[in-house]
Amino acid sequence: MTTAPNDIAQTLGLNRPKRHPLRRLTAYLALFALLGAGFWLFLADGSGNPQGPQFRTQAVKQGDLAVTVTATGTLQPRNSVEVGSELSGTITEVAVDFNDRVTPGQLLARLDTELLEAKLTAARASLQLAEARVDEASATVQETRAAERRCADLAKQKMCSTNDLDAAKAALARAHANEAMTRAQLAMAQAELAQQETNLAKATIRAPIGGVVLDRKVEPGQTVAASLQTPELFTLAEDLAKMELLVAVDEADIGQIREGMRATFSVDAYPERPFSAQVTQIRHAPEEVDGVVTYKTVLLVENPDLALLPGMTATAEIHAIELSGATLIPNAALRFTPPTTDSARSGNLLTRLLPRPPAQPKRQGGAQENGTKRVWTLQEGQPTPVAVKLGVSDGQWSQLLEGQLAPGSELLVETLENKR
Repeated sequence: MTTAPNDIAQTLGLNRPKRHPLRRLTAYLALFALLGAGFWLFLADGSGNPQGPQFRTQAVKQGDLAVTVTATGTLQPRNSVEVGSELSGTITEVAVDFNDRVTPGQLLARLDTELLEAKLTAARASLQLAEARVDEASATVQETRAAERRCADLAKQKMCSTNDLDAAKAALARAHANEAMTRAQLAMAQAELAQQETNLAKATIRAPIGGVVLDRKVEPGQTVAASLQTPELFTLAEDLAKMELLVAVDEADIGQIREGMRATFSVDAYPERPFSAQVTQIRHAPEEVDGVVTYKTVLLVENPDLALLPGMTATAEIHAIELSGATLIPNAALRFTPPTTDSARSGNLLTRLLPRPPAQPKRQGGAQENGTKRVWTLQEGQPTPVAVKLGVSDGQWSQLLEGQLAPGSELLVETLENKR
């Protein structure tokens, strides 16, 4: 219904007599401006507006989907050994340097052996003394045994008294005990000699494994003290061609990780080069830092060109789920909500010129019953809902499990503002 100018003027109080002609002129100018604005609104958005809101769409596609878990960690050798010294002393020789390749048993360093050689000589002399005492005790046993036999034979002829026979038997027993004591001392001397020989051998520090010298912490002339703990002299890595990447996986993501999963990672030294890895172990011991619980996950890394070095920080993406040829829905379509019809726009002219603040639209998408969600397609110019059931998502695309959609179907993802 169109409002007559007289009615509008009456509404605005223009028909009442005005005392000042300038006010009347101002009122008429305002009236004509109001009528012009109403006419413009009628042409642009009135009964002749067949266009309506415009939408941006994105098509359903068929392709591959990968769900990854991101974690950071450091590269380490698969097997590294810290070589120390069990003895205290002065380093007289260091035979290897950083990055040198060594073989098992190769000389690494040598301690001063003067004191050890002196102790070894003393141990050998103690062993010889113990052996001599054993020989002496054995001879005493033979002597007392013979005396005891003679006394026993004479006692049968009443020519050796009972007291003399008892004394001979006691002497024989003492001789056997003394022999046993000297043999024990001989065993102790042998053990002492073996210990001194071992100490002398340990003064020569050799490589327990073959590999590369990662770290060297001693210099010739340096004194090492092994009284409280074993001093660390060298760090050896067995094989840098195969390394381990230890990453900390958040407790929210650890349930998706399995042994054997493929992973890729990058390091700051080669930002444009991706490296491959494989999950080999998930350690069950939790680690908590600032209230965040993580679990160590071990990734096997092949390093044939030795480009990767121990200690490098790496950012890994573990491919938890990999789908091929899946029907994929853009996640933007899941967040889309069609605009609601504004009934105020069909009111009178005054309502068009002075509209109320727009009401918040009611959400019509999102989760529905039975775990389904709702997306929207455009049919006959109107948004039409389609119920879908989704699988895994990588943050941009979601797997379509159930729903009346096919690859190529256009889904509404955004409402575009009308430009007049």
